[in-house]
Amino acid sequence: MAPKKEKAEKPAKGDAAADMILHYLRKQNRPYSATDISANLHNKVTKAATQKILKDLRERKEIDGRDSGKQSVYHVIQKPEESPSPDELAEMDKRTQQLRDEISNLNTTAKALRSTLSSLNSTLSTADLRAAIARMDAERAEILDRLASLRSGDIQPVSKEEKQEVDKQAKTMEKSLTKRKKIVKEMWGQVLDNTPNDASAIMGLRDQFDMDDED
Repeated sequence: MAPKKEKAEKPAKGDAAADMILHYLRKQNRPYSATDISANLHNKVTKAATQKILKDLRERKEIDGRDSGKQSVYHVIQKPEESPSPDELAEMDKRTQQLRDEISNLNTTAKALRSTLSSLNSTLSTADLRAAIARMDAERAEILDRLASLRSGDIQPVSKEEKQEVDKQAKTMEKSLTKRKKIVKEMWGQVLDNTPNDASAIMGLRDQFDMDDED
């Protein structure tokens, strides 16, 4: 046996329909036509009934309306005490401007991020990423091999004493080199004092004594 169909809800009438329409207009707080109100209420009040109720509410000064050709739009009457004060309006304008500035900044940030993302997508392809990963894997394997050799004892690490001895010898050689450069500079000065001012002759002497430009 087929299930019984649920009965469609009957449209509201009379005071119930009027209360429903008035409540809807107050809640939305914006103008609507009879057609829009009936449709937005999912036809709980028929279009014809909505038109009649809106006309009656307007005549009783419970709502107001504006005629536009063959169609009229209706809205609730704003009470003076419900209207914002000049200070409140100024604050609302200030807040509105702040929100507009924030939206502008967010749009700028979003544009920059999209540009960065586009740049990354164009420069770092999947192939590039795979190649970079392969290089890093190879470097990691090389480091692990060297570490394994050190741990196995095949390569003896330099002791602290050996390092200090090498540093000492390096400093001694550096001091000796500095002294030798000073002596060479003094000798070269004496050579120049006793050599004619001839560029080719001077260059020949430099080549003869195997001197570079720093000497």
